[in-house]
Amino acid sequence: MMKNSTMCYIKKDNKTLMLHRTKKENDIHEGKWIGLGGKMEQGETPEECIIREVKEESGLNILKPKLKGILTFPKFKDDEDWYVFLFTASDFDGKIIDCNEGDLKWVEDDKIQELNLWDGDRLFLKWMEEYEFFSGKIIYKNKELIDYSIINY
Repeated sequence: MMKNSTMCYIKKDNKTLMLHRTKKENDIHEGKWIGLGGKMEQGETPEECIIREVKEESGLNILKPKLKGILTFPKFKDDEDWYVFLFTASDFDGKIIDCNEGDLKWVEDDKIQELNLWDGDRLFLKWMEEYEFFSGKIIYKNKELIDYSIINY
């Protein structure tokens, strides 16, 4: 079984909007800081999904999200493979709303690696800065990073 999803890191003034996952029950991301995003719905493009998910989670309307990479997470949750279309966005409007999944915070870019991140997120956040586009595979077992690979373009 495969799940398609999206994630976006919204940038402004050397800061990134991060979501501290603290509010959902039985959340695999409990306590982690992550980007905004979620599962694709039937018939949605990755761009339509990330625009909808960012609006639902933050109240912001992102314009022209930029696809930076595709991530494969084999057997990440419930033995399902997850594919994540990874975006950045710096052009947006709207006001930040209360998120039902956690707390939204603008974090200085040079402080992000100090947050409680997934180990794989530490990798792909660097890849997003280093490469124009990439495809990565990140393998976890019992929430521990056990292997990864990357192809950059």
